[in-house]
Amino acid sequence: MLYTHHLSRPLCGVAVLVVALATSHARAETEHTPALTAREHVPAHAHRPRKATNTTEQILVTGSNHASALTHPAGQTTFSADRRDFGNQVGQSVADMVVTIPGVSFTQGNGPRDTNISIRGSGDRQSWGLKNIQVLEDGFPMTQPDGTARADLIDPHAYQGVDVFEGPASTLYGNYAINGAINFRTRKGADIHGLELGSDFGSFGMFNNYATLGFGNRHYDLMIFGSDVRGNGFIANSRYNTSTENMRLRVNLSATDRLILKFVNNVTDAFLPARLSLNQYRANPYQQGCAQAASAAAGCASVSLLVNGRYGTKEAMSPEAAGLGRFDRRTVVGLRWEHDFNSQTTWHNQFTYDQRHIDQPTSPTVYVGPYNSYAVSSDVTNHAQLAGRTLETFGGVNFDYLDFGSQTYNVMPLGGATRGAMSSQSYGHQWNLGARFQEDWHFAPDWHAVVGLGGTYSDIGATETLYGYSATTSSQRAITANRFYFNLAPEGALIYTPSKNWTLHTRVGTAYGTPSSSNLFITPAGQYGNNTQLQSQTSVGIDLGADWHPSSNINIQATGFYEFYKNELVSQSAGINAVGSYTFNAPASEHRGVVLGVEWKPLPQTLSGGRIKLSYTYDNQIYTNYTETLSNTTLSRSFSRAGNYIPGVIPNFLNARFLYDQPDGLLEGLGGYAEVTWRDSYWLDNANRLKAPGYTLLNLEVHYNPPARLGWAHRLHWYFEVQNVANQTYIAGASNISDKLQSNGQQADAATLMNSTGSIYAGSPRAYFGGVRVRF
Repeated sequence: MLYTHHLSRPLCGVAVLVVALATSHARAETEHTPALTAREHVPAHAHRPRKATNTTEQILVTGSNHASALTHPAGQTTFSADRRDFGNQVGQSVADMVVTIPGVSFTQGNGPRDTNISIRGSGDRQSWGLKNIQVLEDGFPMTQPDGTARADLIDPHAYQGVDVFEGPASTLYGNYAINGAINFRTRKGADIHGLELGSDFGSFGMFNNYATLGFGNRHYDLMIFGSDVRGNGFIANSRYNTSTENMRLRVNLSATDRLILKFVNNVTDAFLPARLSLNQYRANPYQQGCAQAASAAAGCASVSLLVNGRYGTKEAMSPEAAGLGRFDRRTVVGLRWEHDFNSQTTWHNQFTYDQRHIDQPTSPTVYVGPYNSYAVSSDVTNHAQLAGRTLETFGGVNFDYLDFGSQTYNVMPLGGATRGAMSSQSYGHQWNLGARFQEDWHFAPDWHAVVGLGGTYSDIGATETLYGYSATTSSQRAITANRFYFNLAPEGALIYTPSKNWTLHTRVGTAYGTPSSSNLFITPAGQYGNNTQLQSQTSVGIDLGADWHPSSNINIQATGFYEFYKNELVSQSAGINAVGSYTFNAPASEHRGVVLGVEWKPLPQTLSGGRIKLSYTYDNQIYTNYTETLSNTTLSRSFSRAGNYIPGVIPNFLNARFLYDQPDGLLEGLGGYAEVTWRDSYWLDNANRLKAPGYTLLNLEVHYNPPARLGWAHRLHWYFEVQNVANQTYIAGASNISDKLQSNGQQADAATLMNSTGSIYAGSPRAYFGGVRVRF
């Protein structure tokens, strides 16, 4: 389901449960009744068996709403997808969960499930991870204090839905919420009510076995999920094996106290192909015939490795022969205590431990190290009355801390990512101390206003030691960064609901994001060095939108946005043999666009199971003040980028699904969809000389959920889908590239930039997938 939130939560959640009591007394005694309120329990009388009758009875169930503002931010443009949007398909990555959400796009990162999720262009210009957004799961932080989150640990089979909060969001979410936040919601045990076993299988050796166990009642709710997915990949050197465990336990200690325990663990073992230049992609998109660099086919990528692992002669090797890949583990444990002071006031206290341990020979160097982080937060939500109108107050404080110690080693051309001499090591920390406050006042029957203020003090301290070697000596050089940042983020929103069919909303939001420690030590050449001058990026954004629901058969949401950035952080790759991407501040830039979502049942009477679901994003981002300096071996020149498009941002992204589910009759439970995804071409460099071409894909899916009348068969589910039906060759991900200064002092043209490596991953050719699931 696609919907938006602009209203706050009322003082007491009130639900009207219409129960048709025409069933037998025996069924009424045995039928499972799930939890109904946000607090996840209902009064005892709601579970009592009732005598069979032919009347319809209305039962009024009331209960306090205890959810935090962090999971339902008032005034923020919010789009959501639930399980019916992604639960009937292969669910290989988080992309399958968010593809129908307006304002969200995605590109391929480093590994099969490392999808770069982007809100209004936030992460399109990154080559890996989820950047410039805050990521939560069941309200627990999944973004570490340095702004790093990854999608590898997300298996869509474990989730009930996802909520995307779009636009500047640092008032509530603090550092790095420059473009918004995402909250993933796992399934509830009471909804599962037993054991589910499933398998997915398909092209390129993909096989995923998964299991979900769930139970719950008014006293507790338990969900345990585990999966193991593996495959050969469709590009050479892209085979993988990823296991994920996910658990959520809610225990009601008393009528006023609840504990929520969260656990996530992921192990990613993925071999990694090299990113290509545009010319290499066009010649050989899937890297066939590239196992040995000396006899490689046209279009193959290679890395240059030091023969002795220290200095001197280098040898070109294919990613497969070198053993490039990612061998990472991520473990998150969180505990939240919720206490109700009374029916109007709830206190949340939360602690999260997050360890990310990486072993990544992804270039001529291998990057190794643990990132241990700790996050503590405490907040209070109060529902009261002001001038006879509902007032919700939210206030909280948070502290998170990251310590790390990492090393990089030269990769030797001996296979298996053999380590040579250490090339650098880095030790340091980052911590963020923040406070946030928000008021949401329904000052008139059809109006309410939101005001808020948040702030964060950030401390980054790190030392990078660089090692150099020659035939006779070795050297080392230390670079120290001690940076302190303080940022404030006020916000205001106004929502007007003149009728049940219309909601009009406007918001002014602000946000900020500090550099991460890794940004401070990569030079424009893509090598380790001093880049410690980076400033925080900040933004002010204006949203203006409307939700229109003229009938139960059509739902339209549209939001226009205009955002002004100061010192925007933008990254670019210096090529495949660089050790990382260079990050710089653009003094001023602007983002503007439109987000549109439509869900429509065109023939509710004659084709009641049919619907059309459409999401569209227009995103125009330009530099308004930025001068870039390019250098070669003999000279340097500066070029104004004012008026240029920011590279890596997809200007148009469209997804349209035509769905049908048979609601009754002989074929009840049979359904499927045809899906068209269109992504526009986009610039890859600051000079706007080279573009990544766009694409249009067609996907088809059919599934069957047998109805309850079929007895034991009702517990079975199966699906089959075809992705990229037309077998298009397309670019799934492309990182920004550096412009070049030629010997004549002119900027390189497109023909030259087409040979810049380290940018492009091809998308999957035509692929077939199927799956079965059984419930016990």
